[in-house]
Amino acid sequence: MHMQVGPRRGRRSHAPVVVLSLLLVIALGAWWGVDYLRARLAGNGCDALTPVEITAAPDIAPVLTRLAATVPQEECFSVDVTASESAKTADALGTTTSSGPDVWVPESSTMLLQARDSGAWNLPESGQSVASSPVVLGLPDESARRFGWPGRGLAWQEVLDGAPVGMPDPARDPLGIATLLGLRKLTEKAPDPGAAFTAAIRKLSVPEQTQGRFPAAFPATEQAVLARNLVAAYLGVPVQGFDYPYVVLPKASEASRGAAERFLRLLLDPLAGATFADAGFRAPTGQFAVPRAQDSRTDPAPQPSGPPPAADLYAALQAWAGANLSARVQVLLDVSGSMAAAVPGAGKSRMELTLQAATQGLGLFKPTTELGLWLFSTKLDGDKDYRVLLPMRTIAEQKTSGGVEQLQAVRPKPGGATGLYDSILAAYQNARQNWKPGRINLVVVLTDGRNEDGDTIGLPRLLEELGKLQDPRKPLPVIGIGIGPDIDASELKQVSTATGGDSFTTPDPRKISDVFYQALSKIMCQPPTCKN
Repeated sequence: MHMQVGPRRGRRSHAPVVVLSLLLVIALGAWWGVDYLRARLAGNGCDALTPVEITAAPDIAPVLTRLAATVPQEECFSVDVTASESAKTADALGTTTSSGPDVWVPESSTMLLQARDSGAWNLPESGQSVASSPVVLGLPDESARRFGWPGRGLAWQEVLDGAPVGMPDPARDPLGIATLLGLRKLTEKAPDPGAAFTAAIRKLSVPEQTQGRFPAAFPATEQAVLARNLVAAYLGVPVQGFDYPYVVLPKASEASRGAAERFLRLLLDPLAGATFADAGFRAPTGQFAVPRAQDSRTDPAPQPSGPPPAADLYAALQAWAGANLSARVQVLLDVSGSMAAAVPGAGKSRMELTLQAATQGLGLFKPTTELGLWLFSTKLDGDKDYRVLLPMRTIAEQKTSGGVEQLQAVRPKPGGATGLYDSILAAYQNARQNWKPGRINLVVVLTDGRNEDGDTIGLPRLLEELGKLQDPRKPLPVIGIGIGPDIDASELKQVSTATGGDSFTTPDPRKISDVFYQALSKIMCQPPTCKN
């Protein structure tokens, strides 16, 4: 017997199933994301695109952006390039480790060292060069013709001897650093290399010295000279130019790190070399990937060399600081109660005389000199014996932001004792942490007495801690200035000597100006600018 209980299965409609399937696909698309579906539909087999964030020097960033657009889809990663001044990036990397780019491409390997000095201690010391460009002196046609161009090529020495040459601040601009290293190389065979180097430095004009005049020549890369249709003067001896190191940063995830390394391989490919050459960059080896037509504005075969030793870099920057009186000064000012004592025959207190001398002394520094000022006594900020009055700024910024007025308004703390040791150590640690190349870095202590804080680390421990903080490549002397009959000259001398500094004392507060200017002459007369 046959029983039919409904329509035959072979004739059932498939429409509901198709509709449900489509709805499922749409739901999955919303869940997984549009990028996933696009990748699948394009057939590249990527579950997702791994992002690679790159921060690069402004001159090379456009080329990296163009090459980022050529990454094949099947590589499954995307590259986003941001242009940023290398000094700003170095500062940012020194203050944060949890955010920022996956890759950094500065102009020069010297910027990696500066970033490490800024606090990025885990940053690699070197990277893979992806391009290069010699550092030259760029001249407009009119200036170049005065030296015999276009009949012949131009050299640094003749331009330095015959024309005003601009100079960017080497503490912030990698072009400035490269220029100093070039001058150091140019003068290393002179009878007195130090004197010759200093003389060469003094031929350069920093921005505040030009007084609105446009220099006849200025440091530039060969790539910039080509882009601006200028004439290049070459150094004539092997020296490192810009090497554009590609550095994968420690914060990059494992996936981003792998993708960044694959993008690096693309950048080193000969096809990418042609893109760099079209933009005026040479290959890492110093040659153009694509031969260029003869051009009297540039030299087809300059002499590159590897990165300089760190000691050479620091020496060049320190010489620049000394020759240009560029300083970074952390001042520690005593505001203990004894500073309110009247000075016989002066009609003023110790504090008033000290502030008068300090205010006048500000005028002796260049406007670009950086200065910060801390006050100290005992328990001035909670349990701390010190507090910040003026954060570190240039002299020009201190003057425009009311810093001079704040300094003149300082008053002693009634009943406050002299918390000298803890304050010196804290100020020194801060100055060491924020040590800046291209500056004479100093800690200046102004006090009228000896340490009176019983709850302190003590002098032996202070000297021990200061000793641990010394770095011959990065000098940071303490300059002690003591006034009044209560001063302990031996105490200040031991502290300053432990840091390579000096101390200046007088029992007569009326001579504070003489002592202050004597100390400033020591500060501003640094080798090789002055000879002992």
